Amino acid sequence: MPSPRKSRKTKRVSVPEPEILEMKSQKMAVVHSKGNPNRVLRKVLPALYGSVFTLKFDLKPKGIAFKGGGLRGRWPDANLLPKDQWTGILGLSVPADTASLPQKVPHMQVKHETWEYGTVAQILHIGPFKMEGPTVKRLHQFIADSGYEIAGVHEEEYLTSPRAKAQKTLIRYSVKKKAA
Repeated sequence: MPSPRKSRKTKRVSVPEPEILEMKSQKMAVVHSKGNPNRVLRKVLPALYGSVFTLKFDLKPKGIAFKGGGLRGRWPDANLLPKDQWTGILGLSVPADTASLPQKVPHMQVKHETWEYGTVAQILHIGPFKMEGPTVKRLHQFIADSGYEIAGVHEEEYLTSPRAKAQKTLIRYSVKKKAA
C-alpha cells in the first residue's frame, strides 16, 4: 500500500493594489545627490539623518516632538539616464515651521523644501529595489486606466531597511486628470 502523501498548502501572497489618494504638502529636510544610489547614498544619508535627529533633539526640551517618518527618495531622471548619472533627492519630513536645519556633515548641505502632493497614485512594492520594474509598470497602467496622467517625478518611500528580509517600498507619482 503506498504511503499517504501530505498535502502542501500553497501560501497565497496578496498582491498590493494601486490606489489614488490625496496627500498634503510636506516640509522636508533634503539632500541632493548625483550618481548610482548604491554608492552615493552612503555619503549623503549621514548628513540627512544627522541633521534631522539633531533638530529633533534640539526641539525636545522646548516641548516640541515630531516623528520624522520614513526616508523618501525622488528620482527625476531614473528613466532617462544610466544609473551612475541619476539625480537623487532624498528627504525626511520635519515640522512645518522649520526655518533652518543643523548641518552635521561638512560639505554636504541639508536644505528644507516643501514637497507638494495633491492627488497621487501609489502602490506598495514588496521585494528588492532591482525588481521594481513590473510594479512601476503596473502603477503606470493603473494611472492610465483610471483616467489620469503622471504630473510629477518618480518618488519612493522606504518603509523598511534595505537589509530587511522583505523590503517594502511605496512607489508614488503626483497625477492629474487627463484632458478631455
